[in-house]
Amino acid sequence: MSIRLQLAALALIAVCVPLGAVLASGLVMFGTHAFEKLAYVALASALAALVGALALGRRILRPLAHLRTASRRLASGDLAARAPEQGPREVQELSASFNEMAASLERLFDARRELVAWASHDLRTPLASLRAMVEAVEDNLAEPGEYLEAIRIQTEILAELVEDLFELARIDAGALTLELRDAPVGELVSRCVSSLEAEARARDVELQAHVWTNPVVRVAPEKVERVLLNLLTNAVRHSPPSGEVAVVVRRDTDHVVVAVEDSGDGLSSIATQRMFERFWRDDASRTGSTGGSGLGLAIARGLVQAHGGTIWAENRDGGGARVTFTLPLASRTVLQ
Repeated sequence: MSIRLQLAALALIAVCVPLGAVLASGLVMFGTHAFEKLAYVALASALAALVGALALGRRILRPLAHLRTASRRLASGDLAARAPEQGPREVQELSASFNEMAASLERLFDARRELVAWASHDLRTPLASLRAMVEAVEDNLAEPGEYLEAIRIQTEILAELVEDLFELARIDAGALTLELRDAPVGELVSRCVSSLEAEARARDVELQAHVWTNPVVRVAPEKVERVLLNLLTNAVRHSPPSGEVAVVVRRDTDHVVVAVEDSGDGLSSIATQRMFERFWRDDASRTGSTGGSGLGLAIARGLVQAHGGTIWAENRDGGGARVTFTLPLASRTVLQ
């Protein structure tokens, strides 16, 4: 049964029940003659209630009809469909919720389209390189051994990109599983710094860690290490020879602040705003050969936010860049 008919039935019941009692009382008290007059009054009141209920139902149903039309457009693939926020307050709230949902879906699909487009672009380069090398071997233009190292490098690039896409998809879907446990920040920093010491030495970059206290955080250690390794790798690769990269850790009230600082050229104003966007590269500081897939910082942001922290980038007063993120403190005391 439609809302209009339900309102009409409710109006009739609300009018007819008390009028029925009045008619019964009038029949007993005044007899048949007076009862006819009361019947006319009851009929007129019932008709007035029915007309009012139908008019009210039409007023309520009009914005609901707009909402139904918008939902059908959205279901058919029109992601720009929106419902007018008008009518009774409850219907306005329902329309506002629908519009928020539609806007979220539109943003999600736009992000998916952008992800597919950029992923296709980044996958095309190593695939084209691999195809060219295979064709050269097939045409006897080169020996297989000549391309083994190049094939290995391109395969690693593809594997890293696929892994990044998989991780990003899990973050977007909210399906990222974090196995949280208490871990001293100093140990996480030490392992990451040790992993990059050889590359830093090869680039003549001094790599340091400043952990004056060793706070214990409640995190998934392997995820935090991935964030740190990404930030440290970027800092090392963008620092000039004889440059410095440092990890600075300090404790705040209910969280730990971890900063990765470098002595490079710093960040442009656009980079500080967009560097955590997926596939974004600042041409002035990141090229195809050194910038990776463009997903590392987007993944880092997702992992930090999954821990309940925040991440941001800024330029240092003395030159260079600083990327900082926060992690939640564990409930136990600080290790010295």
